[in-house]
Amino acid sequence: MYSKILIPVQIPSEVEPLIRFATQVLEADGEIRVLHVIPSTTLPEVTREWRSSVNLVVPAHEAGAALDVRVDPEVRASTDVPGEILDSAETHGVDAILMTLRGDKRSRNPFVGHTASGILHHAHADVLIVNRLALTAGKLPRILLPSFRPQPLPRAMQVAEEIAVHHEGAPVTTIALGPAAPGEAEEYVEREERTARGVPVIHKRSAIGGGFVRRGRLPGIILQVAQRERFGLLLVSEEGDLAGGALLTRPFLEDLFRAAPCPVLALRS
Repeated sequence: MYSKILIPVQIPSEVEPLIRFATQVLEADGEIRVLHVIPSTTLPEVTREWRSSVNLVVPAHEAGAALDVRVDPEVRASTDVPGEILDSAETHGVDAILMTLRGDKRSRNPFVGHTASGILHHAHADVLIVNRLALTAGKLPRILLPSFRPQPLPRAMQVAEEIAVHHEGAPVTTIALGPAAPGEAEEYVEREERTARGVPVIHKRSAIGGGFVRRGRLPGIILQVAQRERFGLLLVSEEGDLAGGALLTRPFLEDLFRAAPCPVLALRS
């Protein structure tokens, strides 16, 4: 699906899980670039961090060899971390950026920071953001794809299908969320089908009540619907919220990732 994926990393423990996850949506002859940005331009600190970056570069090479994929590590130094990530993505012509939410080490809140916001707002490539549980998930019993549209975006379906194929044809369930029409059941199955690659897909509709829905409630609404399904990965995509604004903002992802007791992948295409 993706021919070249950029993975920004901050700590050694992120490297192998992110590379492993990336292989699920990487083309057979694709390439993974691992980028570590040293958030400083002060010479003593850069020198010290550059030496310790071997703890990121070596695991990247080892993971690539173990998974039989091409992995090219890169280390840069800059106080503008999002800018360096975006510049690397443009320079190397990547078509996807895969990352986790990360924050400011000085804060007790692990989601504080602007890196994710900068990437979400300005990247020309697809952006995939995963929570920690998604990096440790084993076999997926089902992929759940909620949407505030009658149908999920084609790109989201493509990513879901790619991951499903990687997991031996795990079924995909799409759920269209919206106010119920008069006399309409709260939740029902619209249709079932199989994709051209043989992945079973169940399309459902689920009513979330009429009237105005505050943006802050959207993560809870998605997770409430998800609780009724047996699934191994929750995939949310950028499609606009109920009011027509952007859905995948950093506050939305913070709330969703913090509350989700499950693996989550967010896709902005």
